[in-house]
This record gives sequence, C-alpha cells and structure tokens, in this order.
Amino acid sequence: MSILKKRLVSGIQPTGQMHLGNYLGAIQNWVDLQNKYESFLMIADLHSLTTLYEGTSSLKSNKMELALDLLASGIDPEKCCFYFQSDIKEHSELHLILSMLTPIPWLTRVPNYKGKIEELKEKNLDTYGFLGYPVLMAADILLYKAQTVPVGHDQIPHLELTREIARRFNHLYGDVFPIPEEILTKHPVVIGTDGKKMSKSYNNTIPINSSSEDITKLSMKMITDPNRIKRTDPGNPEICPVFSFQKIYNSPDRVQEIETLCKKGEIGCVQCKKEMGSLIGDSLSDFREKRSELKSNKKNVEEILRDGQLKAKKTASETMKEVKNALKL
Repeated sequence: MSILKKRLVSGIQPTGQMHLGNYLGAIQNWVDLQNKYESFLMIADLHSLTTLYEGTSSLKSNKMELALDLLASGIDPEKCCFYFQSDIKEHSELHLILSMLTPIPWLTRVPNYKGKIEELKEKNLDTYGFLGYPVLMAADILLYKAQTVPVGHDQIPHLELTREIARRFNHLYGDVFPIPEEILTKHPVVIGTDGKKMSKSYNNTIPINSSSEDITKLSMKMITDPNRIKRTDPGNPEICPVFSFQKIYNSPDRVQEIETLCKKGEIGCVQCKKEMGSLIGDSLSDFREKRSELKSNKKNVEEILRDGQLKAKKTASETMKEVKNALKL
C-alpha cells in the first residue's frame, strides 16, 4: 500500500536574474524536497507587484527567464506541480477572503514589514498590497492545504502569521485548513559581494546564469576578512564571506587546508577568491547547458507551465468550494 506524501508549497518572485542566494538558499532545497513531498512550486508573480507595481514592463520576460532557471536547476514537472501564481485566480480570491478576517495589528507587527521598508526606502511602499503581503502568502499556502513550507529564518514570522490566520478561520467557520509546519533551508543566509545578505535590493548578487569568467570577476569583488590588510597578516576565516563559499563548494580537506593557511597568513585573499570563483563557475556548467537547451524550445516550457496550471487549478478549486461552504457563501 502506497503512503501518501505530505503536501508542500513554496514560491519565488520573478524580480530579475536568479542569483546564488536564491539557488543555495531555496532552489536546491526545492529540488531535494520534490522527491519527498507532494510539491506545489510557483513563480509568485503577484507577489512581485508588492514592490514593483510602478514598473512592470519586464515582468513577463522575467517570469519566463525564471522558469528556465528553475527547470535548469532541477525542478522536475514530473515530480511537482510547477506554475505561475497569477494563472490560478483562486489565489486572489482566497487572499481577499482571508484579508477580511486578518487584524491590521497582526500585519504591522511582522518584523520584516518595517525592515523591508527601510531596505527599499527609495520605493513608495505605503500600499495595502505591501502591508497585506503576508495575507497573500497565507492564501498561497492554505489554498493547497500545505502541511509544510520550506522557509529561511527571516520568513518564519510570515509563516507564523499564516498559522494564526488558519487557526482563526478554522475557529470561526470550522476546520478547513491544516496548520503548516516549517522546513528550514540548509543555507538560510548567503552572503553577497559586499558582505551583506545577497539580495537584488543591495546590488550585490552573483547571477547563476553568468559565464564562468563573469562569476570569477564578481567573486573578486567580494569583501574578505576586514582585519586582514596585508597578504601575510593572519586571517580569521570564520568571519570571511569567501570562506563561507569555500565550505559549500570545496572539498573538506581543501577547506581545512585553506583555513590553516589563512590563519597563518600563508594564502592571500586574491588566490582564495579566484579558487572560489572557479569552483562556483564549474559547478554551474550543467545548469548552463540545460538552460540553453530549454531556451531553444520555449514552447515545451510553456506546455510544462500549462500542465502545472491545470493541476494547481484542480486542487485550488476544490479548496475554494470548501471555503465557500464554510462561509455559507
């Protein structure tokens, strides 16, 4: 007798080129989890409007480029349901319903709310859409009755709000939604070239669709141990962003060797960065080859997304029938 897999939901916004932070922090996890869970994986284009509503000219092309990135990274439509969020109208419908029962203080107390406003202070984020972002996220998750959600540490408050909304709905109208649990990502924070969290907002990313040469060039810009001035100065690898990548991409023996040499001042930061950049570039060779093949046959990619849309639509419609019955609509 087959054992039913738990259901998982996750999404990523099409806000530009996918970078190592996305790839290591989320997508590699998706590739692994799609083998273990009934996975609904979406390109969250509606979410991108919360910060990019004033400039949407590149949204359609960004969506397709991200679809190519994800499929080339190992997202398998035979193992998961892969689709555009906006193709499933039930996301917006459930978002509207959930917004009716979500107290405003629940939204303003989310730690990421004020932090994101400060991070993107050049944008006008004084909108309901931005304030209500966590409610749309809750709709994304609850629409498919997800039992688990892969998140980074910074998204845990959003998921806790989803749980509060689900509990409130169930209390008011009867048990419809399961309470989803988190799966923490293996690499919760990936450091960018400036030492901050890798983010398009900070312009400090390493796009994974870059050539090996460009990846090495970007790697050479990375900040290293700030206390190490000369090549012969003893370093502290544990506070060096470059060393964090060495631990991901290099062999354990070489990582230990680099750590020892750095602490003795016997390996320079330039050499360390070149080695790191080369390793990252080489690791993405299969990705680049597969992406090139996918790009030459975009009709196949569009067909994959249409199939995902049909699968997602079926589950979403069933959930909305339950929701409307519970609400007596």
